[in-house]
Amino acid sequence: QLELVESGGGSVQAGGSLRLQCAAAGRTIRTSGMAWFRQAPGKEREFVATIGWSSIVTIYGDSVRGRFTISRDNAKNTMYLQMNSLKPEDTAVYYCAAGFLPVTSREGYNVWGQGTQVTVSS
Repeated sequence: QLELVESGGGSVQAGGSLRLQCAAAGRTIRTSGMAWFRQAPGKEREFVATIGWSSIVTIYGDSVRGRFTISRDNAKNTMYLQMNSLKPEDTAVYYCAAGFLPVTSREGYNVWGQGTQVTVSS
């Protein structure tokens, strides 16, 4: 059974950077579409970025495009999210997810991590 564990969250000032990591265990993610979502207090879970199994396909949400970069290392069974030029509105719990295809909807993913908090202060 696949399990996902996020790490790398924390507190940073606006303009700073963080790198999130999603470590998979239980089975390989080599053939899985992977994604990052985030959820701020009182808001719905929002799509951030997704990546296909071969890393050829990447899709970003409008609010993070140009600032965030999604990547993966199948040999390490791990996915990453490099977040640069962070803004206070990026504050949220960030979740990684695994599915089949790299899609932008939550319904496309059936395995979720527990989340990691990212807080950006102004």
